[in-house]
Amino acid sequence: MYRDLTVDIERWPIAGRFVISRGARTEATVVVATITDGQHRGRGECVPYARYGETVEGVAEAIRAQKHAIAGGIDRDGLAAEMPPGAARNALDCALWDLEAKRSSISVAKRLGITPVPLVTAYTLSLGEPADMEAAAARASGRQLLKVKLGGDGDVERIAAVRRGAPLSRLIVDANEAWSEANFEASMQACLKAGVELIEQPLPAGAEEWLGEVKRPIPICADESLHVANDLAELVGRYDAVNIKLDKTGGLTEALSLVRAARAARLKVMVGCMVGTSLAMAPAVLLAQGADFVDLDGPLLLARDREFALDYPDSLVSPPSPALWG
Repeated sequence: MYRDLTVDIERWPIAGRFVISRGARTEATVVVATITDGQHRGRGECVPYARYGETVEGVAEAIRAQKHAIAGGIDRDGLAAEMPPGAARNALDCALWDLEAKRSSISVAKRLGITPVPLVTAYTLSLGEPADMEAAAARASGRQLLKVKLGGDGDVERIAAVRRGAPLSRLIVDANEAWSEANFEASMQACLKAGVELIEQPLPAGAEEWLGEVKRPIPICADESLHVANDLAELVGRYDAVNIKLDKTGGLTEALSLVRAARAARLKVMVGCMVGTSLAMAPAVLLAQGADFVDLDGPLLLARDREFALDYPDSLVSPPSPALWG
């Protein structure tokens, strides 16, 4: 069976700025892998992430390097053996899932044995000064679930400000590794007072052993510390939840294994995303069916989205149409 692979780098403007503890961005740069067999087309989108040593050109080149393997009929299991987890493998893995669905006329959801439904997704508030974050929270206060980006010093005031701005919304927070042992307790107490339901990655990856020794009245979720199922063994006892992202696992195939492993370890599951278009979110929406927390608002942070975009009514994200993916 002949198959061809093409790779495209795309830039999508962000509505305003997206700010976390590691910096600010005004556009999302994504890489799209397209696999064709002459009649059908499968696509997968990934978002290279510098935090994990990835560059846009490096990821695009890693995908192009699999052109002969794709032409030779490599499957998803073979791809996992050939490539490390990360953004490049994610794009190819998801493109293969999409191509399989298009060729067989059997949707990915049906292959997984699920009937997907719309899910409540978090909506992200960027890191900023407390007054700015309070104003942003007030504008988003009609949404059911807000995800608050934090940055370390000053987070006590930021958390209180967001709660003032959105008194009725559920809250989760993401410190992006910016907390320390010195400010952990004060920040935790501020989160408790605000009714925060989940705290993502408070301490730097590799420096979280201390989490196993402290009380965790709010569940602590591993993000940067967790990529694939084999990472779980070192995290149990330190974390209460895991944030599963396709760009970390290397695609839907490994992500499904990670969900099963996390459930077996009695950890809560969040399905998250980088800032990308609906094409990147589509497989994650299927993965997130049954998750405890869903954070798939990437397209809502963009100034525009691609054709056949996901539907985001109110605080929900709907499953993808076949025209988009799967």
